[in-house]
Amino acid sequence: MTSGRLLGVACGVGSGALWGLVFLAPKLVPEASPMAMAAGRYLAYGLLALMLVLPRWKAATAALDAAAWRGLAGLSLMGNILYFCLLVVGVHLAGVAASALIVGIVPVVVILWGLREPGAVPVGKLILPLLLAAGAVGLIGWEAFQRPPDAHVVGEWEAAVGLACAVGALIVWSVYAVGNARWLARNDRVSAQDGSLLTGVVTGALAILLVPLAWLDPGMSWDSEVWRRFLMVSGAVALGASIIGNALWNRASQLMPLTMLGQMIVFETLFALVYGFLYEGRWPSGIEVVAIVLMVVSVVWCVRAHRPAAVAVAEGDR
Repeated sequence: MTSGRLLGVACGVGSGALWGLVFLAPKLVPEASPMAMAAGRYLAYGLLALMLVLPRWKAATAALDAAAWRGLAGLSLMGNILYFCLLVVGVHLAGVAASALIVGIVPVVVILWGLREPGAVPVGKLILPLLLAAGAVGLIGWEAFQRPPDAHVVGEWEAAVGLACAVGALIVWSVYAVGNARWLARNDRVSAQDGSLLTGVVTGALAILLVPLAWLDPGMSWDSEVWRRFLMVSGAVALGASIIGNALWNRASQLMPLTMLGQMIVFETLFALVYGFLYEGRWPSGIEVVAIVLMVVSVVWCVRAHRPAAVAVAEGDR
């Protein structure tokens, strides 16, 4: 393996390690509502993105018309705010492991989405990896109902809501991945990096609208220690996952072929699982180990079989 390829792998693993922190963030500030978590993270992301793109603002936005800005607003709402709110609920009620494993099959869903696109792989070649993905999700659901991950989860209803939100996050992110790839194709004069930063700016502007909603939550009467954790986690996730993680992924995409790049996506899920197990102070159960293996094999199998799906996911932001 060449030095450039090794650097690409390192960047891909690094981006996965940083993106995986997103799944742990709700656990670190359990007092915060999904609205508050989304507002904190994306206000910080928007400010950082604006600082980075401001010196080049005219050049970065010169090719954007009203339709392109509306597209960015829709992508920001769908792929950032709505996705993260659903993920926070999923992590709280179903646990980090279940949420990470479900969202981790995004590449499989993107491939299903693109089956009618020109050059798509025949569905017959994907039956086995799709069955593996379905088996992984089924095991995750069974495990969640058998052993609620948190003491405040008192019954199967809460676990079901958490799993439903994790599945919703999976669907929302898949729609975003496809939509973002198409937006970049329509606005090909905008670089992927500028598109990422502009998405951050628009997301930050939308996050301002979440502040009054989050403030109406009666649980917002926090003490100084909770505020300290909230601000630290929001800033760390914005800088680590949204800015540095995306930059590492963009660098990896320049150094690696798509067949390898798509497989790097599984590191986000694996790191999220490691963080979750460390936080909960436990080893994965036998069912979780089987689900992890099924998910990884399914994603790698599908990505290797269908390169356009890797493109759609690789051009998304976390």
